[in-house]
Amino acid sequence: MLTGSCLCGTVAYEAEAPLERIVHCHCRTCRKTHGAAFSSVTAVPRASFRWVKGESLLAAIESSPGKFRRFCSKCGSHVMAERTAQPVVLLRLGCLDTPIGERPEVHIWRSDAAPWYDPKRQAPEKPEGL
Repeated sequence: MLTGSCLCGTVAYEAEAPLERIVHCHCRTCRKTHGAAFSSVTAVPRASFRWVKGESLLAAIESSPGKFRRFCSKCGSHVMAERTAQPVVLLRLGCLDTPIGERPEVHIWRSDAAPWYDPKRQAPEKPEGL
């Protein structure tokens, strides 16, 4: 079971599905939507996904024809995306509450990536803050 929620906790979902494949998307739209170098996502079957609370507080933007990015209207967290005719929905892993041990399988849309981020380049790590 996968569970997730927004930053303020108003919106929550669950999906009775395993986490099968983590993807980092570097397209311009994902970068703009999340204010980051990329967005981490996984697809789950639409039939296994359901809103647990806050569905009426969701807002959405149609970022490309037929693709809706759903976010909490109170805190702005982007929690999922969907193409309504597709059999899967995309969960935004930054909002996932279920602990996972899996690692990303692929970076996509590297042709559209932020020029200041290269996933092959190692950077120092710090446990907290600057």
